[in-house]
Amino acid sequence: MNARSPHTPLPNPPPQGGRERDLSAVTAEAVPSQINAADSKRICVARIGAAHGIRGEMRLWPFTADPLAVATYGPLESADGVRFEIEALRPGKGFLVVRLKGINDRSAAERLNNAELFVPRERLPEPDAEGEYYHADLIGLAAVDAGGTALGTVVAVQNFGAGDLIEIQPPGGGETVLLPFTATVVPVVDIAGGRLVVHAPEGLLDPAPMGGESNDMR
Repeated sequence: MNARSPHTPLPNPPPQGGRERDLSAVTAEAVPSQINAADSKRICVARIGAAHGIRGEMRLWPFTADPLAVATYGPLESADGVRFEIEALRPGKGFLVVRLKGINDRSAAERLNNAELFVPRERLPEPDAEGEYYHADLIGLAAVDAGGTALGTVVAVQNFGAGDLIEIQPPGGGETVLLPFTATVVPVVDIAGGRLVVHAPEGLLDPAPMGGESNDMR
C-alpha cells in the first residue's frame, strides 16, 4: 500500500494494514483498541475469550495477520505481566481454541476471560509492505506540519470501530487531539526519522479554549 492509500496500522500484532492500519485488521471481530506510551514496548497479539469445554481450553481471538502465528512468538504476557505458554492451538468456528500451560480446568479458564496477551515488540517481524506500521511504532513520533513546524507528539493510537485515530499532545500541553490516521491527514510517516507529517485544519492543534470544546476531528 502506498502513501496515498488510507494508512493501515498493523494489527497490534503482526503487521496489518496500511497507513492508519487497523491493529485488528485480521481479528475475528472488530475490537476497539487503545495503545499508549506505557504499552508501546509490547504488542497485543490476542485476547482470550470464553472457556471452551471443561478441560481448560479457551476461545482465542488473534490479532495477527496469520491467526496461527500467535503460537510462534514465544511466551505471552497478560497486561499485568503474568506469563503464559501455548500448549495447543487449533481452529474453531470463527475463533481459535487454545490451551495454556497450567490452565487445566474450566474454572481457571473462566478467570482469564477477556484477558489480552502481549509480546515484546522486538519479537515480531518487520512489516512487509510499504505503508504498514505497528501502532506501537507510532507512539512517541513527533507530529509536524508540511513546513516542519512542531505540532506535538503522538501519545496514543485509538480505534473505536471506525478506523484508527492518532492522539497528539500539543507542545504546550492542554487537551490532546484525535486525528484520523489516513494518508490524507497523515501523508508522511517516517519511523526512522521519528516523525510524521500532519495536514490538520488551521487551529485544530491550538490549545483548546477554557471550558472549550474538543478539538477532535473524526
